[in-house]
Amino acid sequence: MLKIYNTLTKEKDVFVPRQPGKVGIYVCGMTVYDYCHVGHARVMVVFDVVARYLRASAYDVTYVRNITDIDDKIIKRAQENGEPMEALTARFIAAMHEDAAALAVLPPDQEPRATASIAVIVQMILTLMERGYAYQAGNGDVYYDVSRFAHYGALSGKRLEDLRAGERVAVDEAKDDPLDFVLWKVAKPGEPSWEAPFGPGRPGWHIECSAMSTQCLGEHFDIHGGGMDLMFPHHENEIAQSEGATGHKFVNYWMHNGFVQINEEKMSKSLGNFFTVREVLKQYRPEVVRYFILSSHYRSPLNYSRENLDSAKAALDRFYTALRDVPVTGTPNIAMDASDYVVRFRAAMDDDFNTPEALAVLFDLVRDLNRAKSENKIDGAQALADLLRQLGGMLGILQSEPERWFKVTGTVNVTNANDAASISGVVGLSNDEIDALVEKRLAARMAKNWAESDRIRDELKAQGIILEDRPDGTTDWRRA
Repeated sequence: MLKIYNTLTKEKDVFVPRQPGKVGIYVCGMTVYDYCHVGHARVMVVFDVVARYLRASAYDVTYVRNITDIDDKIIKRAQENGEPMEALTARFIAAMHEDAAALAVLPPDQEPRATASIAVIVQMILTLMERGYAYQAGNGDVYYDVSRFAHYGALSGKRLEDLRAGERVAVDEAKDDPLDFVLWKVAKPGEPSWEAPFGPGRPGWHIECSAMSTQCLGEHFDIHGGGMDLMFPHHENEIAQSEGATGHKFVNYWMHNGFVQINEEKMSKSLGNFFTVREVLKQYRPEVVRYFILSSHYRSPLNYSRENLDSAKAALDRFYTALRDVPVTGTPNIAMDASDYVVRFRAAMDDDFNTPEALAVLFDLVRDLNRAKSENKIDGAQALADLLRQLGGMLGILQSEPERWFKVTGTVNVTNANDAASISGVVGLSNDEIDALVEKRLAARMAKNWAESDRIRDELKAQGIILEDRPDGTTDWRRA
């Protein structure tokens, strides 16, 4: 029985989809004016796992993740660069897709863009005005009247009286209440604009997600997700807009992932303490970054550090070491003694997608897999290895060939990060050079030339190559 921590109710609620067997998920995506940082990567990975697990649980999932391609920051960056806004957003949308693919994030089923949803946005604003929830101010902007929505603050736990304390209206704004927020910004010289019954202009950020989510999933759907920083005011405003326009409940379950932190501060572009996904992938393989993200519960803070990324690399080394020499069958044959792992894994994931506990189950599975291999129990090892790959697949990990994992190293070109050719900058010896030295060492050992054998071993060790001698006389290797 899946339970999800619902930010709206502040409890773990049993998940009951609106339509049996079907799930609609909307996640706030990127504002595309720069490269994705690790905080963005966490959002993408977390909700990719949510969608993967729901599908593995036999749900028909429609996963929607939007793109914000019109926004104050986008306009400012395009003006600073002296380039058309469309060229800027196209470049960073492509970069976002590359980053997501590198991290094994599956594409969403739908990926609406704000600039392609103007008609829906305008219609929602018109509906809000007709229903008395919005008004056009003297400066031409259209605002949402927060005082008209009785449940404002229910998601974030904030009260209107507290929010109003200390609030001020900017000189260039004409809204009736400091808490009212803009739905439509009147056109300004040099800025993109679209025609609308209330005058040419462009949408505010909050209304974009209300319009895109309901357009794709309907006026009432199952799960809405995003970073914790979006809870207020963005998601609070989404609820007010959507329920004001439709007159009924907007979303059943609200999910928010925690911040990525550096030195106990939130990683963000505004603070200037962020690392882009591309920067991190120059030092760590994508699966390491993905594992690092999953090693903490999605609602907990995620502390970014080289030590934590190194720990993720070591954990994956252990998994792939256990999978070595166990061929992929393609059709997992879950043995009776392995069924306990499935039960425990699902219990962890059913408890609000507890990936750290799910990974702990995989470590226990690896222990038994290694034992089966050491005892030469071929069938048992095969069943456990297949199960490890199958459960790992629900998390988007452990799908590489073990030999490739250990023998390929270097930085990642995220232009095509899933291809072998994309792993570039290999330090030191190539795979062919290493294989040749290993063959020379085998020949030296057969000739009982121990000095030459040791010399080659030491040469390889100095290059970061670890030899693995086996009782049958064969030798394998891996990069340290």
